[in-house]
Amino acid sequence: MKKLLVTLLMFAMIFTMAGTFAACGGGSDTYELALVTDVGTIDDKSFNQGAWEGLVQYAEENNITHKYYQPAEKSTEAYVDAIGLAVDGGAKVVVCPGFLFEIAVFQAQTLYPDTKFIILDGYPHESDTNYDPVVEDNVYSIFFKEDQAGFLAGYAAVKGGFTKLGFVGGMEVPAVVRFGLGYIQGAEYAANELGVKSLDIKYHYTGGFAPTPEAETLAASWYNGGTEVIFAAAGGAGNSVMAAAEAAGKGMIGVDVDQSSQSDSVITSAMKGLGVAVYDGLKAYYDDAFPGGEIVYMGADVDGIGLPMDSTKIEGFAQADYDAIYAKLADGTIKVVDDITKAPTSFNSDIVKVTVVK
Repeated sequence: MKKLLVTLLMFAMIFTMAGTFAACGGGSDTYELALVTDVGTIDDKSFNQGAWEGLVQYAEENNITHKYYQPAEKSTEAYVDAIGLAVDGGAKVVVCPGFLFEIAVFQAQTLYPDTKFIILDGYPHESDTNYDPVVEDNVYSIFFKEDQAGFLAGYAAVKGGFTKLGFVGGMEVPAVVRFGLGYIQGAEYAANELGVKSLDIKYHYTGGFAPTPEAETLAASWYNGGTEVIFAAAGGAGNSVMAAAEAAGKGMIGVDVDQSSQSDSVITSAMKGLGVAVYDGLKAYYDDAFPGGEIVYMGADVDGIGLPMDSTKIEGFAQADYDAIYAKLADGTIKVVDDITKAPTSFNSDIVKVTVVK
């Protein structure tokens, strides 16, 4: 009996190990396209999901095997390990969504020279002290003009009659900062058009991208204090703002992708063309035109950002209004200040009062 139990346990361990190995990209199965998530999940209704949807669309349209990998922890070593699993699993192209992959892709581009990498919102650099970009021929680096997307969100809100606004950002990283600074400028631009004399904007960074009771409490206090709409550029922490908006019966603005399906409180979303960028990058690879070694910035001029007008619920902001302001961003008539060293309060004016909440 003891020998039988030992034998059964050995078989169980073998099958468990084999299953784990296959799940991580080993075994006989191979996956030609891969995405490695950052600290978020594949169904975060935000950055990771937007990128994954673009990969899935291209893969399914062209019958290409695909898989995503989630690192064991938030660290460069874990990201490099996950990329290695993807490459070992047969990946020809690995998509890395987010600036957290910058150092990992810097290492991976030389570790795996035959693999192509698409990194979103970041470029490869050596360390946290050396930010000089090193983009090899197997890496395509894509940024988005979040300042323009934020501008559209602020413009739409004020065109809709809101004058008491809020901005909740996640980590104070360049992409989030640009969203916020653009939001302020768009709000002021609309105020000038409409002759609005006063805008109050509360401004806060949560320091992370996870939903927290603290973020929900903060948003609730703003709504209870008279804030009419909050733009949440905070990843998963946006869910905390969403919950507060629902409880208060107020509106909020989503980020990265159209988040209207998550809550009736979402009046619009400041979107990046994540799925389109990934899709087009993969298409370029299979067309033998992979733009390796390049860093690009996608804005209104290439439909790289925008608002989802089909689901936008802002009275006083019609499709014609959107088309007109979008055209001015696209042709450069409106130039949004994207200097991330500028403090939000530096945009204070006779019309705008920005209050940074710590």
